[in-house]
Amino acid sequence: MERAELALFFREGLFLPDMKARTKEEALEELVDLFVREHLVRNRGIVLEMLHKREALGSTGIGKGVAIPHGRTLAAPDIVIAFGRSRQGIEYDAMDGKPVHLFFLVLAPPQDQSNKYLPVLGKLVEMLSEDENCQKLMQVESFQEFIDVVVGEK
Repeated sequence: MERAELALFFREGLFLPDMKARTKEEALEELVDLFVREHLVRNRGIVLEMLHKREALGSTGIGKGVAIPHGRTLAAPDIVIAFGRSRQGIEYDAMDGKPVHLFFLVLAPPQDQSNKYLPVLGKLVEMLSEDENCQKLMQVESFQEFIDVVVGEK
């Protein structure tokens, strides 16, 4: 999967450059609410329950200020990704023990016909493993700037 293809899973309505959340729970709720507002998820509670179960298996805070909460749910019609940024950082039980600033909430249906879920997660991790990309994401102000970073154009 190329980064340009990864960019297709993001939507402007799921771009939140100034999160208000102060806790892990608030962060998950704020991101799920984006999906509800965009009519991509009807049952907020089901999605939050799924995310809590996933977090109970181990934190999706992968380190370097990044978290990728994710899961499969009947509430999601397609693979979609929300982006949220917390300038102050949120304690998230990340692997490195540091606060999380960049959140990528990935939702997918139980079976996606194209089997893109794992490649999407893999490409996200690959992109975010480059410090330069994380630094750029901390600076973006518009959805287009965000997509440019995802695609690797700037």
